[in-house]
Parts: sequence; C-alpha cells; structure tokens
Amino acid sequence: MHKKEISKAVINRLPRYYRYLGDLLEKDEVRISSKELSDKMKVTASQIRQDLNNFGGFGQQGYGYNVEYLHAEIGKILGLENKYNIIIIGAGNLGQALANYGDFERRGFVVRALFDISPELIGTMVRSAEVKPMEELEAFINDNKIDIAAITVPKASAPIIATDLVKWGIKGIWNFAPVDLNLPKEITVENVHLAESLMKLSYRLSRKKKETE
Repeated sequence: MHKKEISKAVINRLPRYYRYLGDLLEKDEVRISSKELSDKMKVTASQIRQDLNNFGGFGQQGYGYNVEYLHAEIGKILGLENKYNIIIIGAGNLGQALANYGDFERRGFVVRALFDISPELIGTMVRSAEVKPMEELEAFINDNKIDIAAITVPKASAPIIATDLVKWGIKGIWNFAPVDLNLPKEITVENVHLAESLMKLSYRLSRKKKETE
C-alpha cells in the first residue's frame, strides 16, 4: 500500500507540538483546544488540525485534545519511544556542548562517546562519555549499536568522515559541518547549518529595520 507522503513543513512542526504539549503536562493541563494551541504556537487552528489529521486526527469535536494522549502519540510519531545511541565526531566546543546537553538523554538520545584527533582531549570525559581517538572509531561502531553520528568537524573533513561512517554501518547522520554531504539515499541526514540560521535571522532583522525607516 502506498504510504502518504508527509510534507517537510508538517514534520518540522511536530517537535514544536511535542514541546508545547510537554509544557502543558508540567502544568497539569488535561485538555486543550486547537484554538488554544494555536494561540500558544502562533500557528492557525486550521493548520494544526490539518497537520494532526495526517496521522489520524487525535481530537474530539467539542472536547479538543487530551494533552497527555496527544503528547504520547506525537512522541510515537517522532520515534521517541526508542532509545538511540549517539557518537559525536569532533570534541571541540560544539561537540562538547552537544554531549553536555542533558535534555537529549531525557528524550532517549544517549551520547556513548566522542572522537577527536587532539591528544589533549583524548581520554577526557564529557559528562559520562569518553573522548576517544579517531583510530578507534570503526571498532567502536562495530562493537556498539550506534544509531546516529553527529559531525562537528571542519567542512574539509566532514565528507570523508561521513563516507567512512556509512561504510561502517551508520544510518543516521546529524551534520553540523557547513557542507552538503553526498551520501546514499538510504542514509538519513539532518543538516544543522548554524551560520545559515544566523543569516536568516539577519535577513529578518534587516527587513524589520527597513520597514521602520
């Protein structure tokens, strides 16, 4: 049976739904209407209903959405009922910041190790993960069930490392290097280009400035 293709825009909004619903759970909120969720997320109520209808709807007319149930269901859609083992390639400032972010583990993403070429970093600990030499990378992947590799190395090194990671069985790559990776289509890549994000912010600030001049 042909699976319905979900747009990237919808997928991009799912983590926001999950986060906002999690905030509501912490406040012991039991239910919420699409209008109330719309006011919080700055997305139209119609858009919210359309997004959720891609996965079954989850709401009841006259009631709205059960917060705990919807939060759990979106978590399942995002695959958060699974545990993911992560390695980080590059133990510089960005790599260490990722490893130190405790909320990842709460979501089921466990950093198992970092890898670097710097002798000063090798053997140090970042939270509970050890920084290991790059020479041990292949063996570590082979001996541990690694689901995701985060790449935080300079762009010149990233394509070579990514190719090796794929060769050694990695199926998911979280790419922070400012370069596009040419990898087989069965490999899932999520690009996080920080400079591009900052340039988008610059554009929006520039537009607003011109509007007020």
